[in-house]
Amino acid sequence: MERIAWVTDSTALLDEELSQNEHVYVVPMIVIMDGEEYEDGVDLLPEELYRKMKEENKVPTTSQPSVGTFYELYRKLEKEYDRVVSIHLSSKLSGTVSSSRQAAQLVTIPVDVFDTLLISYPMILLLKRLMYYINSGFSMEEAFTLTRKYADSHETYVLIGSLDQLHRSGRLTGTQYYLGSLLSLKPIITIENGLLQTKTKTRNLKKAENQIFHELRKSISLGKVKECSILYGGSPVQAEPWEKRITEEFPEVKIHISPLGSAIGVHTGEQTIGISWFKEV
Repeated sequence: MERIAWVTDSTALLDEELSQNEHVYVVPMIVIMDGEEYEDGVDLLPEELYRKMKEENKVPTTSQPSVGTFYELYRKLEKEYDRVVSIHLSSKLSGTVSSSRQAAQLVTIPVDVFDTLLISYPMILLLKRLMYYINSGFSMEEAFTLTRKYADSHETYVLIGSLDQLHRSGRLTGTQYYLGSLLSLKPIITIENGLLQTKTKTRNLKKAENQIFHELRKSISLGKVKECSILYGGSPVQAEPWEKRITEEFPEVKIHISPLGSAIGVHTGEQTIGISWFKEV
């Protein structure tokens, strides 16, 4: 069998299983504050990021890993592996996929790049899918096709902690921002075709939460949801009421709880929380 190295970026926070897998490598995103660069998850953790944003009124930005960063990693990996599979956040939200693909052209080892069109922990579930298909004997092309089909079945609904941050980063249009701010609406943001979209707007957080659970209930009623992911901004305490509600109403559904991380938190804010799931197809 081919020796495969699995590469992702730091917006996909590894769970315990993948953290212990010596064949999984993470390329950090870059967070920029006051002209200084920090590597996401290496020398900047979410708690420090949010403290700086709140207490020091910092307005950070992010940057994708450079082509050179990927090139250096791929050069190292080609000495130990036969192939690299590189899986990253949506190419419509970041240039990370582009950097990875450009670097792939500069090395001799085959590098297969998968654009998840997603962000955060759901990327980990896609990585595990790819691993499962490859380890089950599917060709790389077949594994990518099956994983793409699974990825396209996802639903993600997020309550954004800070519309200001999302607007500054260019991920939320001016119209969406001003409607949400001036009318005190709570927009529910989804990811569709790799882009952030406003799904609906509600008058308060409770109605927004109920709307998200309504969408989850709909999918579960079709018998196609086996697990879901609760994604939180600043503290796991945020996820506890949602976890309790899902456990009580849908005890058969496996729950993953994951932070969004610094590179995502820059754009969404500390109080962000949401749910993502895939429908079995």
